Amino acid sequence: MSLHVRRRMRTAAIGAVSVGLLVSGCGGSDGGGGSTPSDTLVVYAGQATDYTANFNPFSQSFIEGPGSIFEPLFFYNIASQAEPAPKLGTEYAWNDEGTELSITLREDVTWSDGEPFTADDVKFTFDMLIAQPAMNAVGFAGETEVVSPTEVRITFEEPSFMDGPQLLGKTYIVPEHIWSQIADPVTDPIAEPVGTGPYTLSDFKPQSFVLTANPEYWDGEPELKNVRYRSLSGNQAAADALAAGEIDMNTGPVPDIANVERQYPGYKAITVPMNQIVLNACSNAELGCEGAQTDPAVRQAIYFAMDREQINSLAFQDTAGDMSPGFALPDRDAAFISARLTNRTVPMSPNTARAEQALESAGYSRGDDGVFEKDGQRVSMTVSVVAGWNDYITTLNTMAEQVAAAGIELTVQQVSWNEMADSRATGDYQLMIDSLAPGPAPDPYYIYSYFFHSANTAEVGTASSTNYARYANPEVDEAIDQLGQLAPTNSDRMQYYDVIQEALEQEMPYIPVLTNGTTTEFNAEKFSGWPTNVNLYAFPAIWSRPDQAEIFVRLAPNGE
Repeated sequence: MSLHVRRRMRTAAIGAVSVGLLVSGCGGSDGGGGSTPSDTLVVYAGQATDYTANFNPFSQSFIEGPGSIFEPLFFYNIASQAEPAPKLGTEYAWNDEGTELSITLREDVTWSDGEPFTADDVKFTFDMLIAQPAMNAVGFAGETEVVSPTEVRITFEEPSFMDGPQLLGKTYIVPEHIWSQIADPVTDPIAEPVGTGPYTLSDFKPQSFVLTANPEYWDGEPELKNVRYRSLSGNQAAADALAAGEIDMNTGPVPDIANVERQYPGYKAITVPMNQIVLNACSNAELGCEGAQTDPAVRQAIYFAMDREQINSLAFQDTAGDMSPGFALPDRDAAFISARLTNRTVPMSPNTARAEQALESAGYSRGDDGVFEKDGQRVSMTVSVVAGWNDYITTLNTMAEQVAAAGIELTVQQVSWNEMADSRATGDYQLMIDSLAPGPAPDPYYIYSYFFHSANTAEVGTASSTNYARYANPEVDEAIDQLGQLAPTNSDRMQYYDVIQEALEQEMPYIPVLTNGTTTEFNAEKFSGWPTNVNLYAFPAIWSRPDQAEIFVRLAPNGE
């Protein structure tokens, strides 16, 4: 079995990104807010309920840790084209065949408990991934060898160039002297984390927790001394907290988002298109999915029945952008968009006739109530959304009205974050609004590898890795596998993108909506060093990890 057929993707690495885009919760306030010290950044990361102390970077339900407490070897900036920045690693090199990766590690690094960091910790972490498939964020199947205390060499059975950014940038190194004693590293919450990162956990309460600057950090103690995470009741509560000066950073919608500086004195905002909004469909009847959404014709009908211009205006204040039905970003990945696509980008206006045609051609006819049906099954589905995600709730309520004109019935169901995460993993849903994260490097290969490869899914009732739609197409699997063995500069890659994108446009296991213009509001009066469109040194979203840690270490308090 090839390396890439065994590929798996850890939900924790992207789950908090892929569906946590605008996460909102029903937790309480921790007080504080506007009276916090000038060196404390107060953030809202969209916690849905009270916090549970889980800082395990390999867990599906961690609340923080990747980047801030546990570090990767290098930082890959998905927001712009840039060379990977050294972290625990300082240099790396592939052999010509892509079967050997040599990594030089940073010297004189200590864990936050004072123990030295060495190559043994890196080997332990990589070996643990192989021993624990549920933790394997990178589909890693290589053999790691310690060359010296500051050098490791990894050998692969096949060319594995595209594994580099995932392995180097999204695998968080953990201390062998602690984790070797953990009975089940997949489920252990790691309530008292020990890492090499710029911050350590200093205080935890169900309504808030605090990260404090690590005085022994290898790159020097950060100027930003404390980061306080708060729980709130949703997007509106976040906007109210911004207006009151009670939080300093929020990623999500606020009223009059185009005029943040006027509406929230002292604050600024930045919007970056990155994550692709979709309707996850439990699409594979052979793996146990049930409902009308298992029929590609139904998914196509929903796709054509949407009025995306109206959705963008009502739900996203016109900050969302084009999306390609082949799932390459229209701007960043323009060179990768296939000429075989029927439409390069999704239709912004509804085409009710096209939606009806898709259903009629598949044998559906309208029932007495106006809803299409076939063999006694109505085209009626439940679509889930997390309570408090106001923009997504508006999206679905608007969409339900739109698709009704095409004889499709959608019932919007609000659930808790935990319910959504659990049902998404196990396939216990019909449709669910979600978003697909772009992966560790600016290349659509990672979207395909994570969300469309059958190795990342499972039968309904068993937790999948990241292919929540239960999608399985052998031709797509093979094309993804072939891409994984080619260097990013190889001119042969496009033929495989053609195969993948053509299939996805026809089958739509995830129904494309729009590319989310992710907006983060931040306190520019209190802190300097924020990312800008001119200096986009990290993807500016509080829930995007390890990007959040890159922002923390660059912020400087402006004083009292």
